[in-house]
Amino acid sequence: MAHQIETHGDQASAVFARKDAWHRLGTVVRDRAFTAEEAMTLGHLGNWNVRKVPLTATEITEDGVTTMDAPGFATVRTNPFTGKPEALGVVGSGYTPLQNEEHAAFLNTLSHESGAVFETAGSLRGGRQVFITMRLPESLKVGGSDRVDLNIVGLNSNDGSSAFRIAISPVRVVCANTQAAALRNHLASFSIRHTANAKSAVQEARDALGLTLAYCEEFEAEAEKLIQTTMTDAEFDALVRRCFPEPSSASVRTLNAHRERNAKLSHLWHDAETQAGIRGTAWAGYQAVVEYIDHFSPVRAGNRDQASARAARLLTSDDLARVKRTAWDELVPA
Repeated sequence: MAHQIETHGDQASAVFARKDAWHRLGTVVRDRAFTAEEAMTLGHLGNWNVRKVPLTATEITEDGVTTMDAPGFATVRTNPFTGKPEALGVVGSGYTPLQNEEHAAFLNTLSHESGAVFETAGSLRGGRQVFITMRLPESLKVGGSDRVDLNIVGLNSNDGSSAFRIAISPVRVVCANTQAAALRNHLASFSIRHTANAKSAVQEARDALGLTLAYCEEFEAEAEKLIQTTMTDAEFDALVRRCFPEPSSASVRTLNAHRERNAKLSHLWHDAETQAGIRGTAWAGYQAVVEYIDHFSPVRAGNRDQASARAARLLTSDDLARVKRTAWDELVPA
């Protein structure tokens, strides 16, 4: 999947705090978080004026051209680069557009109690979808050392394809791929339909998301249990077989690739420095699988360097996410 960030010439409708996104598009505010107002200006997200326009149908026959009313409405915006009107989608009469300014203000309200700061914002699929991410100040700590940052992710559609959605996720959304990852891997979420009372749902969203971060405590507790659980070599080998089953193909190439993968996983489990302090635990077993997927699994780089190609694949591959989920589910039964 491509990044699908909206672009116009050498400009992109996106803004990021402190570090570039993998696709190297958009404006980067290097030394600080940006504000809601800057998200609108630097990210080219302001003054879209998303509105509903009645649909019409045109029929051309031998007798001439007939124009008639059609059921539904088109959502139309003012393109931030050209200033021209642009159709985005078809919606019903009950649909109420949520402006990007309202999207950012909504997250701003949620941030007051949590201390979250704006981290990313951008337009996808030609303005049909918009993401805004705020990073929470509290991180998860596993084993006193492993840190996992969390984000409030706001996802809005202007084409009627989905509700306005707020999620808590460890994924920093920077493109269409990471938006999908955030939705797959969220810890808490809340959806708001595009209706006239959507703006009044802030308190309901705050309650549903549980900004007391109780979900963080639950995750940390599960991870700490894994650190306290001894894993034998035989148990790790069983985890590997569950995550990476024996290949059905008997080709030499396939069998060699399978053996090489198992050898690398065995090295990560037994000898890797990244396992120092947790070696021999169930948490180390999980981390060995994740480290292999993130840093050592084969990838076709093409014209890109290996690191960039692997990062792009991690964002787009459902199969890799499934392997990680399988490892977690094997170690933390429901």
